[in-house]
Amino acid sequence: MLKNTIKYYIFILLGAIVAIYANANEEQNLLLLIGGIFILMFGVYNLQATIPSKKEKDTFVESEPFDEEE
Repeated sequence: MLKNTIKYYIFILLGAIVAIYANANEEQNLLLLIGGIFILMFGVYNLQATIPSKKEKDTFVESEPFDEEE
């Protein structure tokens, strides 16, 4: 589990570096920029999939049993 999380952080970092490098040159390399953004989004998507959802509180109210009397 921890190895996967570290791997996704590396994908995010690598994708950001590639995208910034592709955008920094005078002549932008569009394919390199798209590849960097793809790697970045791949890492972000998979990392967010490993985060558990927020636990919801119980919304019901416990009360005494209701007796119907006719």
